[in-house]
Amino acid sequence: MKLTGRYWKVGVSVLLGIGVFLFWWGGYPFALTYQEQYQLFLFTSDYFRERASIAGGLTDYVSDFIVQFYYIPWLGALLLALLSVALYALVPTKDSSGQGKLEEAVLPLTIPLLLLHLMGDESVLLAYMVSMIVVLLTVRLLRRPKWYVELLVVSALYWVAGPMCWLYVAVRVAQRGWRWLWLPVWLLAVECLAYLTVMQQWPPESVLFSINYYRTPMQMPLLMALIPLAVTAIVALSHVKLSSKIGVPLALVCCLAALVYVPSGFDADKYELIRQDQLIRAEQWDEVIERAEQHVVKTTFWSNSVNLALSQKRQLAERMFDFYQSGDDALAMPRHRDLTSNLPTAEAYYRLGLVNSAQRYMFDIQESILNGKKSGRCTKRIAECMIINGHYKTARKQLNILKHSLFYSSWAEEAERCLDNEAQVEQHADWARLRKLRFKDNFLFSYGEIEKIFGLLFVNNPENKMALDYFLAEQLLKGNVQQFMQYLQWAQQYGGYRAMPAGYQDAVRCIQTRGREGGKYGEYVRRFAK
Repeated sequence: MKLTGRYWKVGVSVLLGIGVFLFWWGGYPFALTYQEQYQLFLFTSDYFRERASIAGGLTDYVSDFIVQFYYIPWLGALLLALLSVALYALVPTKDSSGQGKLEEAVLPLTIPLLLLHLMGDESVLLAYMVSMIVVLLTVRLLRRPKWYVELLVVSALYWVAGPMCWLYVAVRVAQRGWRWLWLPVWLLAVECLAYLTVMQQWPPESVLFSINYYRTPMQMPLLMALIPLAVTAIVALSHVKLSSKIGVPLALVCCLAALVYVPSGFDADKYELIRQDQLIRAEQWDEVIERAEQHVVKTTFWSNSVNLALSQKRQLAERMFDFYQSGDDALAMPRHRDLTSNLPTAEAYYRLGLVNSAQRYMFDIQESILNGKKSGRCTKRIAECMIINGHYKTARKQLNILKHSLFYSSWAEEAERCLDNEAQVEQHADWARLRKLRFKDNFLFSYGEIEKIFGLLFVNNPENKMALDYFLAEQLLKGNVQQFMQYLQWAQQYGGYRAMPAGYQDAVRCIQTRGREGGKYGEYVRRFAK
């Protein structure tokens, strides 16, 4: 039986590692790049001191170091697989060597499976998992320390791993009995002391329970509290003498239930939007359109993403109303104070030549990261906008930040060569083109008249075909049929079409017959007329 238990432990570890790797790399690689874009790990002493200055900051520092490798999805999936195997192996059982009962090799598998479900919430940070591993590793290394050693360990572990230290206390009490109930009191005293001295700027709820584990401060899904309780329950259960007839079925049922529970953590519509955004970031326009034909998410974000992809393939005039349109905000939405909604709008503004608006949106997105971290993606785009506008001094500040990162440093060094070098900028395909398309004068405009801005962009430079497409499309979305008919000749004269696009023909028929032969545009009009 001992030999069987050992091989089960190894076998389960291998299957878990392979399964987690395939889950992330094959199923959700875009979720990894999504996480990467909302933190920017810097190889500087200031960055380390900033992280290490709060409780749990060291594990947060380690997790940010790992998350930067999500930039390469297969590498991120591999690291998550290794972390999952480590978590599984470190879940304490009575015989931690894995040579004993079969259920002690199977039951701990529920923990990484529950964590996999939890990570379906895109706001859950890797620091939660890393902190749990650090705590369980400490439990493994210190089998039965003296009481005065426990005082030091709890104090140090709280500063290293944060409130996850409660798991250490709970496991110790489960292992050593009610006589160690003084340990939670000591941890509470340590947390209160930390709050009263060096962490007064943090809400007490965060100091006690959730620093750096969830992107939204003072919020935490219930499962984040239940998983440590499940670990404690496994520890307690391993000290109960159960026959194999009860223990093995119980372990298998728990694991099967956790496995079935995993997919429900990944909302299909939400992750479709995340996928669309990452495809836009990679400029995979054809795949954005192909995905839109298969999976419709009736949100403004989805419409913005699909219309941007259509415009980049010069299919907006032809196929726009083949897809769901959210309304007059389907091309670009007003500013929202969150970290995701305006991403496709910012990307559209950048390509249209609204460089200042793209820069402002990216600034707002970055400042909306509620845990105060920076974004490599946003910082890069902000630097590009500054270079296009010729603001080299401020652009240099952004590039200096990126130069201390791993995956953005080479780009930043290359971009730095263009600073104060107009000839070099003019040789850059995108930056030179956007310099021609952008407005040369600064002014404010109202989002309610965004179609006029699209029209002015086109008048400013008739080569801006995307602005022309957006101008006419916005007229149709708002129901400005007279203006659409008036400016339709622009499409004939400047659009570069061999024949009038089918989408425009459909809209003209709808307008001329007052909806009797509306086609797809007529369906859109009737939907908003109800």
